[in-house]
Amino acid sequence: MTKRVLMLGTFDSKGEEYAFLRERIEACGCEVVSANAGVDGSTDLFPVDVEADAVAEAGGESLADLREKRDRGNAMSVMNAGAAVVVRKMFDEGKFDGIIGMGGSGGTGIVTSAMRTLPVGVPKFCVSTLAAGDIGPFVGTKDIVMMPSIADVSGINRISRTILSRAAGAICGMVNSTIPEATSERPLIAASMFGNTTTCVDACREALDKSGYEVLVFHATGTGGRVLESLAAEGLVDAVLDITTTEWADELCGGILTAGSNRLDGAGKSGLPHLIVPGCIDMCNFGSMASVPDRFKTGNRNFYEWTPEVTLMRTTAEENRQLGEIFAAKANAATGPVAFLFPLKGVSMLDADGDRFCDRDADQAFFTAVRENVRGDIQVEEIDANINDPEFSAKAVKMMLELISEAS
Repeated sequence: MTKRVLMLGTFDSKGEEYAFLRERIEACGCEVVSANAGVDGSTDLFPVDVEADAVAEAGGESLADLREKRDRGNAMSVMNAGAAVVVRKMFDEGKFDGIIGMGGSGGTGIVTSAMRTLPVGVPKFCVSTLAAGDIGPFVGTKDIVMMPSIADVSGINRISRTILSRAAGAICGMVNSTIPEATSERPLIAASMFGNTTTCVDACREALDKSGYEVLVFHATGTGGRVLESLAAEGLVDAVLDITTTEWADELCGGILTAGSNRLDGAGKSGLPHLIVPGCIDMCNFGSMASVPDRFKTGNRNFYEWTPEVTLMRTTAEENRQLGEIFAAKANAATGPVAFLFPLKGVSMLDADGDRFCDRDADQAFFTAVRENVRGDIQVEEIDANINDPEFSAKAVKMMLELISEAS
């Protein structure tokens, strides 16, 4: 069966560019369906399956009102919301297999807001003038492929002709690719990892694999934590092995790898088995040393330049006490089995005995705060080992399996 690609965009201002893109997609052997999100009009260069009035109405206002108000910010907000509703409905009705769009800031916002409503695995491709910058807000927790447009998306020229042809080939290749079926559907455990806890998580993954589980590992860089939380909140995994909760240190201290204040919420709200370990809460992440806020540079803080682009700052006892109170509150709100496991000889590789972030008073401040604030029925264990020692990973696996057994 011929695959269908949804072409979503502002056809009022990008009709020529979308006409060329449509031609190249069809040349690659796919059918095209189209949805217009342009407030000021449409195009007669190709058939439009869903016009902007339907998108506006799905966003809560009429197209006529948007045109009359001439408030671009409001119009973008309405079309963002409407495109998300329309595209998800079209997908649920089986009208397309993949989606592509393009634009500057406004067009990219509309296209990606719709893409973020689609399940992981549905091909999503966006050609954008913003793709070389911070694309986090546009991608969110979904598998959206962002391609720099190089030149502005304005007319067909020697640059855009090449970029859009390659984009058409990419989306057609994505929708026509086959995914091999898994030989077995094993229960899924989501695990969080960082460079400083890799040894531990790798050992846990291998042991759990032998016990019949499939482990999805998420790098605790902000985006990784948000994706883990979204999967847990949607009940798409069976348990969470939260070895690396460092993103909360960034959330508290203003680092660059925060996953937001809802980190540690997803598993608890879904009632999933959840083992919480304070992995790498000894460090907050910044960019180069020049990017570290002045309020930290003037204090007696412990910094480590991990790379020229990454600076780590050791958290203090007071910060760890606050983290302990937060973690306890998150666990207290859980509706499923939850437990803590503490490594007494360091919460990261850099916190090992004698290493540059070793600070047992700071670690203990976290442990004490959890114990003093957590519900009495929540298990809190500790082990006299570093987080990357074999005995710690073995204990973590044992507790994870016990929590899963309790849940079932």
